Amino acid sequence: MEIKPLKQYSAQEMDQTLFEVSKKIYPRALTGWFTSWRWIMVWFTQLIFYGAAWLNWNGRQAILFDLAARKFYIFGIVFWPQDFIYLAVLLVISALSLFLFTAVAGRLFCGYACPQTVYTEIFMWIESKIEGDRAKRMRLDAAPMSPRKFTLKTIKHLVWIAVALWTGFTFVGYFTPIRTLTVEVASFDLGPWQMFWILFYGFATYGNAGWMREQVCKYMCPYARFQSAMFDKDTLTVTYDEKRGEPRGSRSKKADLSTLSLGSCINCTLCVQVCPTGIDIRDGLQYECIGCGACADVCDQVMDKMNYPRGLIRYTTEHALTESLSKRGIWGRIMRPRTLIYSTILGLIVAISAASLALRLPLKLDVIRDRGMPRIMEDGSVHNVYRLQVMNTEETAHRFTIEVGGIPGVEIVSGRNFAVAAASTTAVPVRVRVAEGKAEPGSSKILFTVRDLDDKSVSVSEKAVFLIPR
Repeated sequence: MEIKPLKQYSAQEMDQTLFEVSKKIYPRALTGWFTSWRWIMVWFTQLIFYGAAWLNWNGRQAILFDLAARKFYIFGIVFWPQDFIYLAVLLVISALSLFLFTAVAGRLFCGYACPQTVYTEIFMWIESKIEGDRAKRMRLDAAPMSPRKFTLKTIKHLVWIAVALWTGFTFVGYFTPIRTLTVEVASFDLGPWQMFWILFYGFATYGNAGWMREQVCKYMCPYARFQSAMFDKDTLTVTYDEKRGEPRGSRSKKADLSTLSLGSCINCTLCVQVCPTGIDIRDGLQYECIGCGACADVCDQVMDKMNYPRGLIRYTTEHALTESLSKRGIWGRIMRPRTLIYSTILGLIVAISAASLALRLPLKLDVIRDRGMPRIMEDGSVHNVYRLQVMNTEETAHRFTIEVGGIPGVEIVSGRNFAVAAASTTAVPVRVRVAEGKAEPGSSKILFTVRDLDDKSVSVSEKAVFLIPR
């Protein structure tokens, strides 16, 4: 394709180029192996998203990101602000997983699990049920406004808005207990932030899935722009077999292909009509392709009707096409240095993170020394006061005891034992005494240890400073 300098484009060509993004795409409905998998992923992801918010665990919501209390609950695990490292690890794992999947099979996430793809599928299904199939929708949009058209459009958008608002409600339900949120919605007693995020997320869902659709994938999503950096000649992508398909041309089903000097492609353009981003896969790999496989499904159906072998459009690699590799040869090159490195690093990070979570102590300690001056008692001993911030990260109450060391004869004057409620923090005031002559004037290091009375293996220590006036 020849690329002309900008100044060589006519005004008409410029207008066509600039406003082409607003052209509406009408994907044709179809069935097939890849289509079935897309719908399986729609059901799987939405059952998790809409359903998990209603699950209970230990008398509370199973998955809850309680920003007000600064606690994240994920089933039996409670994350605190001090556990921010796990969020960073989760982001690293997500990025490496994306790199690995992309290196192996292109934009699998985009085609099957991306929220934009999933909600676009849902909204297009609603549209087809209300307005009809592709041809009926095109005729309806081209027709002038009428009572029937107004009614159908109104019903469609009302259903879209209902789904979008339910999606926004569910999203907020992961940050505010969803049962409490339900009562607040029913009683029209929503707080300003809950109201804002329900409407904002609902509007984003309605706008992206109902109106923008493929525009998000083509022009807004950054992944479409840098995906090629993760592709190589052994990456599985949806590909048109040009050697087999060209030259393309229409013919009857009974025609002898060898006598016509034509390829297998009958130029039916169904691959374009089913594409959710409106591209022609026969023009080669394009950044707009989300790897959904719709074109492969419809092309296989055409090949079946023509009694041609399937696979004119299929998941394959550039090396497979140029070197005529078998399926075994294709999969043999999947385990190449790039994917092995990604897999190894990903596996190590997941294993280390899982071990860290499994071995994580349900106890955290922070020691703050009182700002007041040390007190010298009548017997010559010196007293320092501290505040121990003790955090019980488990959802069961625990009893703890405090020990102190680091200076000969150092002891705790106040009570040693205390209890901390489930998943909560307690401030414990502690008075520490050092007898006269046991330490040099100035500052000395001491060590506080908080130990679980019921499980001696659970303990945590924290350093502090003991001051003795000069």
